[in-house]
Amino acid sequence: MDYPIAVKAIDAPPRVKLSNYPEPFASRMNGRTKRPLGDLFGLSNFGVNLTTLAPGAVSALQHRHTLQDEFVYVVQGEAVLVTGDAETVLTAGMCAGFKAGGVSHHLENRSDAPALYLEIGDRTKGDEATYPADDLLAVAGPNGWIFAHKDGSPY
Repeated sequence: MDYPIAVKAIDAPPRVKLSNYPEPFASRMNGRTKRPLGDLFGLSNFGVNLTTLAPGAVSALQHRHTLQDEFVYVVQGEAVLVTGDAETVLTAGMCAGFKAGGVSHHLENRSDAPALYLEIGDRTKGDEATYPADDLLAVAGPNGWIFAHKDGSPY
């Protein structure tokens, strides 16, 4: 397959599927647009998304990964980083990192303008994600995330 050498990130095609989460969680991602930049170049060791959060939108459910490190860099606008019970306002030029097994986190756009940020994460095999506020578990399968209730029963 031929991959581009370079693109203007904001012109990259957005992900067609709103979210990989099962309902009732997927619809909570309304207002989030991801442009999978890493996939566009055929990257397989880590992923890169240019993500836009409309006012009132969230980046993900509050979560933590068992094996995957994550990093975000705010390009434009403002987002509130929620980590456990703490909140930090991130503005353009600020960044945050999340070590595997660390604090749970997600971003919320509480402003009246879009927030634009880069999110980068590795693709370590066997990774799992836990969601402290929701009845959800995720395991990285060969073809994407496999979701279950916290008791292990499937969605």
